Amino acid sequence: MTILIHFIIILFSLFSLLCFTFTSAHIIPKFPSSVVSPELQQTSVSVPNGLYRTKFFTQILDHFNYNPQSYQTFQQRYLINDTYWGGAKKKAPIFVYTGNEGDIEWFTLNTGFMFEIAPYFNALLVFIEHRYYGKSIPFGGNDEVANRNSSTLGYMSSTQALADYATLIIDLKKNLSAIDSPVVVFGGSYGGMLAAWFRLKYPHVAIGALASSAPILQFLDLVSPYTFTNIVTQDYKSESENCYKVIKESWKEIEDTANAPGGIEQLHKSFKICKNNTITADALKGWLQTALMYTAMTDYPTPTNFLTPLPAYPVKKMCEAIDSISTAGNESLTKMYAVANIFYNYTGTVTCFDFGNDSDDSIDQGGWNWQSCTEMIMPLGGNNEESIFPAQKWELEDTLSYCKHEYHIVPRPHWITTEFGGQDIGRVLKRFGSNIIFFNGLRDPWSGGGVLKNISKSLIAIVATEGAHHVDLRFSTKGDPKWLKNVRKQEVKIIESWISQYYQDLLLQG
Repeated sequence: MTILIHFIIILFSLFSLLCFTFTSAHIIPKFPSSVVSPELQQTSVSVPNGLYRTKFFTQILDHFNYNPQSYQTFQQRYLINDTYWGGAKKKAPIFVYTGNEGDIEWFTLNTGFMFEIAPYFNALLVFIEHRYYGKSIPFGGNDEVANRNSSTLGYMSSTQALADYATLIIDLKKNLSAIDSPVVVFGGSYGGMLAAWFRLKYPHVAIGALASSAPILQFLDLVSPYTFTNIVTQDYKSESENCYKVIKESWKEIEDTANAPGGIEQLHKSFKICKNNTITADALKGWLQTALMYTAMTDYPTPTNFLTPLPAYPVKKMCEAIDSISTAGNESLTKMYAVANIFYNYTGTVTCFDFGNDSDDSIDQGGWNWQSCTEMIMPLGGNNEESIFPAQKWELEDTLSYCKHEYHIVPRPHWITTEFGGQDIGRVLKRFGSNIIFFNGLRDPWSGGGVLKNISKSLIAIVATEGAHHVDLRFSTKGDPKWLKNVRKQEVKIIESWISQYYQDLLLQG
């Protein structure tokens, strides 16, 4: 069995941004939601009629202009579960997931927290797909047409997506005669950013938001471009100084081997690359760096099959694999192969690694690539001298040049912070924001762009030292550590207080 590397290099909840740093061509892979087998067997939730029902909403193309084309419509997919809903007459709550940059079914199947708390709150669950992803494609549902050029992609933005969610939620509540049912929005990573922004922009629609691993500060002039890779570095260094040194020194070893006579053949053999593959030192280093970064993001305390099958605490396992190999002689390549094997072949079923052909057919020329070229300009990939990765300076001009070439448009690196804020966020949000939970796990490289301190009594930062990327939203398992159980209990308690206050206010108004 072989594994296609261009298929497994997965983007999830902002993961695609890393491709700007680690591929010279600035290519953003298509979101491969079908590779993930969600662990539904780990949840105790019983859903007699299935996990969800699929519905479609006729959505307007452009919420903010009145040109003839603005009134075109498309079918926006959403998933719904009313198994535990208390109903409109009881004004039972509605929990809405603000969809990310991919197929909404994949996010739904990896957001077990909402299913597990639905019985307690008697909540209706709704998962809304982000426009231009999954089956929510404008222009007649034709992906090729929708992603053709900047003219058709121009309707793809976070503000349009938020307006989609608001429009759909309001219409759904009306159709269910549930006008007085409170809405709480949930999201992880980019979806978490959208959840937080939705609460700020549409407080009349949602009474609160749980924004998990939402790097709303990962923008120009707010964080260092070295933050992300510094956290990845610390994750491995905290497990083993030797592990850190081996990985850090391996890049030169790979380069030197590739430049030596017969070196490429040696790399083929050392990393068990399939015989029909042509590789370069840069391609191999990028492949290994991908494994290291995604493992840091998903350094969960229990075995998972989220992006790919991984053991509990996979960063620790990688370092153990390195440290367990004899230090006699130069064995950097053997050790790095052991690292790669944990991420790409933990099941042990892969006999050789197939880098595949990165043809244009496998590339999503729209989607997140477009968002990363218009408004989601996030400084990532700068590597200082202490970084586990080769030193590299992040340059805004590199992104600007690529985006101008690819789409013939000029990116707006400061638009997100203009639209949603970010500068001096504590002082600003304290004046008008409320009812948002910001969860961040400090093992997660994206936590460097997250809100890590309480802003007010209702703008609450929950920080888990051992937490990884939106681990709180995952289905619970018997092996979950106490700290994770406590995080979820705290989130439930806060959400319960929002809903209780809403009902009290409703009574006073009545």
